[in-house]
Amino acid sequence: MISYQPKPEEIKALREETSAPMLDCRRALLDAAGDVERAKALLLERGAAQAAKKAERAAEEGLVASYIHAGGKIGVLVEVNSETDFVARNPKFAELSRDIAMHVAAMSPKYIDREAVPAEIVERMRAEFRGAIPAGKPPEVGDRIVEGKLNKWYEEHCLLDQAFVKDDSISVGELIFRAIGALGEKIRVRRFARYALGE
Repeated sequence: MISYQPKPEEIKALREETSAPMLDCRRALLDAAGDVERAKALLLERGAAQAAKKAERAAEEGLVASYIHAGGKIGVLVEVNSETDFVARNPKFAELSRDIAMHVAAMSPKYIDREAVPAEIVERMRAEFRGAIPAGKPPEVGDRIVEGKLNKWYEEHCLLDQAFVKDDSISVGELIFRAIGALGEKIRVRRFARYALGE
């Protein structure tokens, strides 16, 4: 019995669709026995694993993307970093950066991630949530309620925790993890600024 071997044109097509490295595309097609959808899913899974490994690497290249909302009432600048200029020039990286800028325009996050929220604000929110717990609740139940409300607050105010505006089945953080898997480098949002007319 002859085992499946991916053809060069199949590897090329998968690479063009996902921007994953050629060898990763070949391996995914082999492991999926030629099933292109399964190969794409494998590339995404492996991308999340790669993202965790790449988290400590330096990302100093990248680009500044802009988005102006229809009518010119809202504008966003976002700096998205990659490890190399090669990835920064990739059309998929540019699309990701623009999508993040558009998301910031629509959802108005206050912070990039949970680590960026000042400790005094976290404590203030905890105190506020604790004050709203009905009397008589056991302390451990109260703690769970407070942490649940705090997580919800992060999802509303932190960019990486927010549900992605174009696909709310994933967070912005997961969107970036997928891009890391596809492009093979660490990617991070360094900073953003959102301007609204009159604010």
